[in-house]
Amino acid sequence: MSPVIYIVSAVLVFVFSGLLAMAGLGAAFLFVPLFYYLGVPLAEATPTALLLNVVSLLFATVNYWRGKLINWHVGLPVLIVAVILSPLGARLTASVNKTVLLAMFAAFLLFAGFMMLFYKARKRDRPLGRAVEIGTAAGVGGVAGFLGGLLGVGGGNFILPVLNWLGLDAKLAAGTTALVVVFSSLSGFLGHATLGGLDALFIGLTAVMAAAGSIAGSQLMKTKLSSMQLKRIIGVLLWGIALKMILDLIH
Repeated sequence: MSPVIYIVSAVLVFVFSGLLAMAGLGAAFLFVPLFYYLGVPLAEATPTALLLNVVSLLFATVNYWRGKLINWHVGLPVLIVAVILSPLGARLTASVNKTVLLAMFAAFLLFAGFMMLFYKARKRDRPLGRAVEIGTAAGVGGVAGFLGGLLGVGGGNFILPVLNWLGLDAKLAAGTTALVVVFSSLSGFLGHATLGGLDALFIGLTAVMAAAGSIAGSQLMKTKLSSMQLKRIIGVLLWGIALKMILDLIH
């Protein structure tokens, strides 16, 4: 890769890690298409984005844990299944046709953008039974883990609304989702890493910038942009990237 790709990628990772840290989210679903359009091969963009999710969300997860905002009873079934299936998705990435993979990613971006723009958490009036709770948590963990490993995203956009539906309030759902995404992203990254062919310099540089951006974003949470404003900006950006990918696939 050229030095320009390294520099531009580092700047983008710092900026978007900071913005998404302010919104309490991982940024892998942005980094894969951004890296791809900068000229980073998809086989490198996917695992790098997963590792950056781990780095940026690790700080948030520690804060959630200290604030007792992680529901371990619900989170553990999600985490265990996601960690098991994420490497499977990662190993299938190289076997899936690139056009199909990009089409799936465009669909995911449309979904993620919709969640950013329109989804509002609602707490259940009546809690579900433990069996339903575990079964649902394991199911969403499987979907999020497999697709997260395959596409290079953490899967938080799938997990968060389901945790809200299970009855967790917004803060507990966010904290629990962050915990799961850290471990599922790490599992997916390791699945890709065992296949080899990764650029250590690119991964190291962007990981440092993700950590710096996440710390800076956390410190700036109380400035001008609210969480809702950030989500709207990110939602529109996701739809813009999805539209670009769809037009490229058509042509």
